[in-house]
Parts: sequence; C-alpha cells; structure tokens
Amino acid sequence: MKVLIIEDETRAASQLQLMLKACDFNFELLDIIDTVEDAVLWFQKNSTPDLVFMDIQLADGLSFEIFQTTDVAAPIIFTTAFDQYAIQAFKVNSVDYLLKPIQKDDLNAALDKFLKSNKSAAIDPSILKQLLGSMQAPPKREGLLVKEGSGFVQIKVSELLYCYSEDSITFGVTSNKRFIIDETIDELLGSLDQNTFYRINRGQIVAKFSIQKMDPYFNHRVKLSISNQRDQEFIVSRPKTSDFKKWMNR
Repeated sequence: MKVLIIEDETRAASQLQLMLKACDFNFELLDIIDTVEDAVLWFQKNSTPDLVFMDIQLADGLSFEIFQTTDVAAPIIFTTAFDQYAIQAFKVNSVDYLLKPIQKDDLNAALDKFLKSNKSAAIDPSILKQLLGSMQAPPKREGLLVKEGSGFVQIKVSELLYCYSEDSITFGVTSNKRFIIDETIDELLGSLDQNTFYRINRGQIVAKFSIQKMDPYFNHRVKLSISNQRDQEFIVSRPKTSDFKKWMNR
C-alpha cells in the first residue's frame, strides 16, 4: 500500500508512521510533504498513491487549496486539530478525518473503512468549498493555559506577541515573559483568531499588533521586527509572502 503523508509538523508525521506500524498496516511511505506548494508539484509529477493522510493546516495555507490547483484522485484521510464544532462538515459530507492528537482506535477505524470501501474518488469541489469556509472561522479563543513551575496558569490570548516551536516545544511570548504551551504550533493555530494571528513559517506564529517593521529579505522573503523579539529571527516563508502582505493590509 503506497502512502503519502502531507503534514508540516515533523513530530506528528513521525508519530503517524509509528501508529500505522502499530496498527499492522502494511504500507510503503512515498514521501512527506509539508506545504501546499510542494504538494501540488508532487501530485503533478508522480503517480496517484493508494492513500493520502493530509493535515488541514500546512506551513503555507490550508490543504484544501491543493485541490483548487491540481486533481487528486487518491482516497484521503484528513487530520485536523480543529475542534468538534468546526469539523461537522466532514460528517455531513462523509469525508474521513482524524482529530489530533490521533488515537490508535480512531486510526484503526479509519483504515478499516478505507480498506472496506476500496474506492478512489476525487473530492467534490462543492464539499471543499464548504469545508474551507468552516475551517477559516474557528471559534475565537480568549484564554490559554500555560506551564509555570510545576503547575499551570492562564494568560489572555490577547497578550500573546508571538509563539514559536523549538526542539518540539511550543513557546508563547508576552511583553514580559516566555511560557511553555502544551500544544503543537498546528494545534495552537487552529484555535486562534486568524485575523489577529498569522503563521509566517513552519515554526512561528505572530500577532499583528506585535509587528513593528517589515523589511525585504533575500529570496523574495520578508523579515519582521517584533516586540520583545529576544533571540528569535522572524522570516516570512517565500510561499506565504504575498498572502502575508494581504493579511497585513486588512
């Protein structure tokens, strides 16, 4: 069984592979793709895989955008960190999905459904439009539970200047402190207000109000000056640069 994984979190991709093996699923991993842009190129240059695991929120946008550019005939199991309310469209349209963090029983059930159906049908564009709309407007999150010492405290999301991932740990930074957040960047972004926060690359999310300056950077990218920047550099990835500028201009 030839499998393609489209996932921008390295840890999540590795965990999925381990879980597939634990489920005794006999597969050959074709590739791991982490952006919409690379996924489009992959489907244009390669034969159709038997099954695709596709994260919804990728480094340069929503994975649904892949289908707007190229045809994908493979069966797809979406993975998502969005909450139950936001993914009702999946149930309505019978699109298979796994909620992160993925549980072994859920993965087994999805694989069983795939093996029994043995169908390879393209996703209906009208379904994608509905899903895209539901994913772009998640409920606004106001509080964030973060680690402090041996316990936890809650901070206001409105106080966050930026978040970043380092050595598989997610950090959040306010005007005077850095916190450890017990969520991946992917999971965190799914619950934040997309009008206020933007994922500028694979490992960094910035709040609009924290951006003090934008400068051109080599390879057609943008470098940001951020409040309480500490030892971080903030570079907007090339595929995101155009969309980021539009977001800043809203």
